Amino acid sequence: MQVLLQPKASSNQWVGPVEGRMKIRLTAPPVEGQANSQLIEFLAKQFKVPKSQVQLLSGEQARQKTLQIQAPRLLPAILAIDKHS
Repeated sequence: MQVLLQPKASSNQWVGPVEGRMKIRLTAPPVEGQANSQLIEFLAKQFKVPKSQVQLLSGEQARQKTLQIQAPRLLPAILAIDKHS
């Protein structure tokens, strides 16, 4: 999954597709891995998987990140938008 992260936001939420990535806002600051930890926790809850099944593949210190979610139990509604409608 390709993500564009906005740390230090007022709430944790999906924003939508931006620059070919899914934008996510999180309240955590980008300090000492706090935003990455919160992103993993956010995605684990959204996909109904344990945090151990969400892996940060690239972008540890960048806003653009690539993550892998193993065996998701749920597809968040924002990702299930039919682009052909």
